[in-house]
Amino acid sequence: MSSSTVELTKDNFDEVVSGNGFVLIDFWAEWCGPCRGFAPVFERAAERHQDLVFAKVDTEAQPELAATFEIRSIPTLMIVRDNIAVYAQPGALPEAALEDIIKQARALDMDEVRASVEQARAEAEGAAAPGTDG
Repeated sequence: MSSSTVELTKDNFDEVVSGNGFVLIDFWAEWCGPCRGFAPVFERAAERHQDLVFAKVDTEAQPELAATFEIRSIPTLMIVRDNIAVYAQPGALPEAALEDIIKQARALDMDEVRASVEQARAEAEGAAAPGTDG
């Protein structure tokens, strides 16, 4: 792993993710062929986008993190902006697709994203309130 990516563990995850406004996380494992194929694509993107944090979670070494984020298949790419997961999809991406996703994530209006997250949370709390359906 090059110095352009950060190894995430349960010990440093919160610090890295909350301390940076834009983090791309590659959930992977050594035995996973598609993960090994995606790794150089992820590394090259990290070298191109040095203003972003590129991080990797070894799901074998960090099963708690994989479980927390309900990672069911690997590789899974997750993008976190301002502590909000704005993208999470399994599958090894070709370089052009990864660049496109980074571009879209950069273009997000985070005020809008936060507003929709708050709205969804409020609706979920409203729906979960007991005794409201009379």
